[in-house]
Amino acid sequence: MASPLMSLGQDDNRYQKSFQLFLERSSEHQCMQDFIHRQLPEILASIGDGKSHLNVIGVGSGAGTIDLEMLSVLRLKHPAVTVDNEVVEPSSQQLHNYRVSVAQKPELDYVKFTWNKMTAGEFEEAWKVKKLTKRADFIHMIQMLYYVKDPGATIGFFQSLLDKNGKLLIILVSGESGWGRLWRTYRHQLCNTEISQCVTTGDIKSFLASTGVSYQSYELPSQMDITECFTEGDEKGELLLDFLTEVLDFSKTASPELRAGVLELLRHPDCSVESDGKVLFNNNLGVIVIDPLC
Repeated sequence: MASPLMSLGQDDNRYQKSFQLFLERSSEHQCMQDFIHRQLPEILASIGDGKSHLNVIGVGSGAGTIDLEMLSVLRLKHPAVTVDNEVVEPSSQQLHNYRVSVAQKPELDYVKFTWNKMTAGEFEEAWKVKKLTKRADFIHMIQMLYYVKDPGATIGFFQSLLDKNGKLLIILVSGESGWGRLWRTYRHQLCNTEISQCVTTGDIKSFLASTGVSYQSYELPSQMDITECFTEGDEKGELLLDFLTEVLDFSKTASPELRAGVLELLRHPDCSVESDGKVLFNNNLGVIVIDPLC
């Protein structure tokens, strides 16, 4: 049965506010950047097969902060190539922010950006309608598989677009994170599966194993300061609770029992550690790298 609570994704303005606060309170982007500069260069070294032009697809690119970091690493490993970069992002505001960032970076003149204001599903549909045969050397899907109806089918489609030696990079919350425990406990109360999936890298690994797809995986340690969630009526705490539960106005619309249960779990050692008066939520991420279909 679908949750009667409204999804945070139905109010883009509040979602963007809660997301920005999440980035401020967590080490998410820092742990991604560490991965991008330490492990990603080796992953990208083998793509392209000596070609002078590379095709990249960013699915759910947001404002492009992480995309542009990855493009800089791609440039370091393949300094002579030109790049065709397809950006797939449904939020007008995020797409605008991405374009502003690109306009301020003349050093990106080797990249041709194609802006697709659409969801991953809409992009797949458009690709099939146009019967495109272009293949991609690098596809990344960062923190976006929560927002597709069938994560496995979405992975299968984008994997089918990979060229020889191409790589599909997926980043999601780790199955061993506080998110994983929160969703395993409250999946049916919190997750409106018409809008978002409570999916972790653990779920994706199980799916890949069942279909015989091999992959590489990495764990990225990350924390999020959720101390404000435990001060009743705290505006920022309520925004963070909305982000954690993916429920719009969670504190106001959830039953007292659900709210108390979620707060108790968030403070549980399986989800968080307490240090110097702060409650630090386990925000660990997982990375999965998939090769082309044989």
